[in-house]
Amino acid sequence: MREHSVKLSLLSRLADGAFHSGESLGEQLGMSRAAISKHIQGLQEWGVDIFRVQGKGYQLAAPFTMLNEEVIQSQVSNPIELHPVIGSTNQYLLDRMGQLASGSVCLAEYQKSGRGRRGRHWVSPFGSNLYFSMYWRLEAGIAAAMGLSLVVGVSLVEALEEMGIIGVKLKWPNDLYFNDRKLAGILVEMSAQAGGAANLVIGIGMNLAMQDKDKDQDIDQPWASLSEVMKQDHIDRNQLVIRLIKALNEALIQYEYTGMQNFVERWNRLDNFIGRQVRLIMGPNEILGVERGIDQHGGVLLETGEGVKSYIGGEISLRKHD
Repeated sequence: MREHSVKLSLLSRLADGAFHSGESLGEQLGMSRAAISKHIQGLQEWGVDIFRVQGKGYQLAAPFTMLNEEVIQSQVSNPIELHPVIGSTNQYLLDRMGQLASGSVCLAEYQKSGRGRRGRHWVSPFGSNLYFSMYWRLEAGIAAAMGLSLVVGVSLVEALEEMGIIGVKLKWPNDLYFNDRKLAGILVEMSAQAGGAANLVIGIGMNLAMQDKDKDQDIDQPWASLSEVMKQDHIDRNQLVIRLIKALNEALIQYEYTGMQNFVERWNRLDNFIGRQVRLIMGPNEILGVERGIDQHGGVLLETGEGVKSYIGGEISLRKHD
């Protein structure tokens, strides 16, 4: 992206976490200190936390490692595309379904139009989190895609556990939680013709190092960051995304052969709300009951005075009872 080349060059110089004067940055990039200041402002608009100290220059609030396409591609078989800035990783793949190999992955450092379930805006500050999408062709068709977001969620949490990251749970049907706060979201979008294969785009947004300043943006629920779960600030995002991509590959291949059969027990082990009283909101309707996990079709089980009943559907939302 040529229009972003100066900002990316600035970031690569600031990524060490040290102070860099506007004068030295200008000399390195062949521009004035005023131009450097303007580009720094642009980076701040992307959500990059940079501060300036008189006599010292500019410094990142915390050093970070930018995603490296070559490093990631060298360790996964999936075709990888990394975009420093993009509208939406999901939309990028949706627009190119006919040209992609199954398993193709699009990653971004910053999403201008990131979105979550039901059209919600997903806050996407540059380099702070993880934003990626995978295209998958499901030969069994769109009917077989029911419960797919649950399978994705299980694979992500189990991958984190294998990395020694313990305590992350699942919220039906498509979120990862830590201490009752949202850590990550999953958005599955699909298209298919009757009798044909289903073209799926699986989008994942995971908070890695969200800052308090991001609370002022369009986040309508409590959130957590992976750095909090790990109790450390630095996260190797390249190794993290490699592990998650590999886990997704394994889970999706297994799902094609067995469906939900091998995932129900694994989900219920990780269910954040199992055994707890919840409100199940379906449009204007609301049901109060005790959550009992999921069934073999991926529906959420709710126990009320009338017994245990399964609920499923794209517009169902689950909220903890206050």
